[in-house]
Amino acid sequence: MNRATVILAFLSIYLIWGSTYLAIRYAVETIPPLYTAGLRHLLAGSILLVWCLAKRLRPTWGQVRASIIIGFFFFLVGHGTLHWAEQRVPSGLASLLIASEPIWVFLISAATARQWRLNATLLAGILLGFGGVGLLMGRSALNSGPGVFVGSLAVVLGAVSWSVGIVYSRRSHLSGHPLLLSALSLLAGSAQLLLVGTVVGEYRGFSLASVSVRSWLALGYLILFGSVVAFTAYNWLLEHYSPTLVATHTYVNPIVAVLLGWLFVSEVVTPNVLLSTVMVIGAVMLVDRGMSRLHQSS
Repeated sequence: MNRATVILAFLSIYLIWGSTYLAIRYAVETIPPLYTAGLRHLLAGSILLVWCLAKRLRPTWGQVRASIIIGFFFFLVGHGTLHWAEQRVPSGLASLLIASEPIWVFLISAATARQWRLNATLLAGILLGFGGVGLLMGRSALNSGPGVFVGSLAVVLGAVSWSVGIVYSRRSHLSGHPLLLSALSLLAGSAQLLLVGTVVGEYRGFSLASVSVRSWLALGYLILFGSVVAFTAYNWLLEHYSPTLVATHTYVNPIVAVLLGWLFVSEVVTPNVLLSTVMVIGAVMLVDRGMSRLHQSS
């Protein structure tokens, strides 16, 4: 296996996914948020679907049906709330709130299975994670006003929804090529995003002429790199490496997002933000380690 290919694949999911938060902020400056997410996933899903069809991969009705549900949780609610919130929430803050997803995945999995198996590592991770999220949201409410606080709540809702989608996809035992499943979910989610965006009136007062060059470039980056390149690299890595190793991107992405927000749009990195970053990332690491120990003991 080519060493350079492996390094590039890991850099893709580390750096590209970490930079998408800043790109979303740029895109929603002049493009309505649900339309931004809808167009992003429509074009990315179409590119992946064309590739799959060229490889003679054909979707089944079961895959299409599951993709509609996954598209709802992942993209309509998960990404729709994130894109909407980034009109008012700093990109670094959004990334830290999203980083709590592994905690929600564990809690939702345990609730649906009605099997609460905990160990000290897991419990410490959950408490530390909730502490970090609470610290972030409390400070945003006190220092930045209700707009940022409501946006932060929306991001957390999106993180919970994405986690529900992960649990559903695991329990559905859906089989098929991962890129085909990704393409179907992206397309299903894009249709829902564009429909809801139209229903809530995002087209009112919007014209293509009003979209800035920066927003167009950000949208193009999200489509080509954030979805197509990073998704392809992610699925390739899962085929060749353990999920635990690939999941290390959840530790790196928020660090990249906070640094880019500070460098390019002067987002303030206070001691509170640094402490919250350490708490959330530490919590995710503890939850991952605690879940691994549970699996080993079962």
